[in-house]
Amino acid sequence: MPVTEPTEAAPPIDGLTFDDALAELQRTIAELETGGLPLERTLALHERGAALLERCETLLRSAELRMRQLVAKPGGLETIDVTAEGGVDES
Repeated sequence: MPVTEPTEAAPPIDGLTFDDALAELQRTIAELETGGLPLERTLALHERGAALLERCETLLRSAELRMRQLVAKPGGLETIDVTAEGGVDES
């Protein structure tokens, strides 16, 4: 993967969708794993990667809240647990 310097054209992290943030995070990790980068580039990638991870976590928490609201029923909140096999265990 070629080393690319950060540019002003890079989209602000807070405007990225989950899929875009995750894809960029994966590219960032891959670039860091190649090694041999200058210290400043490594630090910049690490900082952006940490911000991308935070963005993904925030969007996942938001999605979880929205899902919980979707299964809300009158008289209380019904939660569902997704099993490791991909099934749904309604409680």
